Amino acid sequence: MTNWRAVFIGFVIATIIGIFGIAFPGLGQLTAGLVGGFAAGYLARGGLASGFWHGLLAGALGGIIGGLILGVAVGIAGLAIGPVGGAISGVVGAGIATVAAVVALIMALESAIAGAVGGAVHD
Repeated sequence: MTNWRAVFIGFVIATIIGIFGIAFPGLGQLTAGLVGGFAAGYLARGGLASGFWHGLLAGALGGIIGGLILGVAVGIAGLAIGPVGGAISGVVGAGIATVAAVVALIMALESAIAGAVGGAVHD
């Protein structure tokens, strides 16, 4: 059974650290995923498998929401420029969607590994 409270707390922790981690590109986001996944796995209290699952969900949620926010920002910026900007943002948006999916996958996997460690530490 999924402990959504643990997933949400892990997601919030990863989001907060990720916001401050912007000052340290790459390392900040990596740290955010690891700490958020660890927290989700630790709070889920179920061992390796449960920690893995909850960390995976927390990381994936963060990656998906981050990608959506980025996509909306690009769309709004394109519309602000006008019809040509809308066409450009449509083309760029496909690339951003691909990058966002890859980032979500990486964030989910690193959070899942950290969640497994957190679940193992708690037991």
